[in-house]
Amino acid sequence: MTIPDDRADRITQQTSPEELGPVLDRNIRHLKRRRKAEAARASTEEVIARRITAVAGSMAFVYVHLAAVVAWVLVNLGLVPFAPAFDPTFVILATAASVEAIFLSTFVLISQNRDAAMAERRAELDLHINLLSEREITTLVGLMREIAKKLDVPVDEDRELDDAERKIAPEKVLDRLDA
Repeated sequence: MTIPDDRADRITQQTSPEELGPVLDRNIRHLKRRRKAEAARASTEEVIARRITAVAGSMAFVYVHLAAVVAWVLVNLGLVPFAPAFDPTFVILATAASVEAIFLSTFVLISQNRDAAMAERRAELDLHINLLSEREITTLVGLMREIAKKLDVPVDEDRELDDAERKIAPEKVLDRLDA
């Protein structure tokens, strides 16, 4: 059963793009509160790692490093007359870059682990919501068929409607996906 185009247009036009509706506004406020609460629960180490990762992931960080490495190379190649070379073999530069890379990659991994844990929780929530929606839609399709029968409204009996009314066991879907 499809909604006629003119009716669908009227439904769409009831809300202006600026208005999201009270339920969506409430959900957005709740999500923002939740993000703040999650940020407040982060350990000191996670906060430090996230801040370092944010700085290290910026173009300003790249520019500062580029300037520092160019200056280091120029000085140690003897191209800056007033500055004596202090690392002519660039061993100190290589060591500093290696140590920095070790720490930066660790901070990035800490941040990614936290992000992955949050993403996993959100994916589980999405799965639960989808399963609830599936059950509700299945129930509604059945109710709509019963209402249509009682009102003697002809229903286009097609395979898609039958599929929509079929109760689906989520564990069976997961089993099939794993096979």
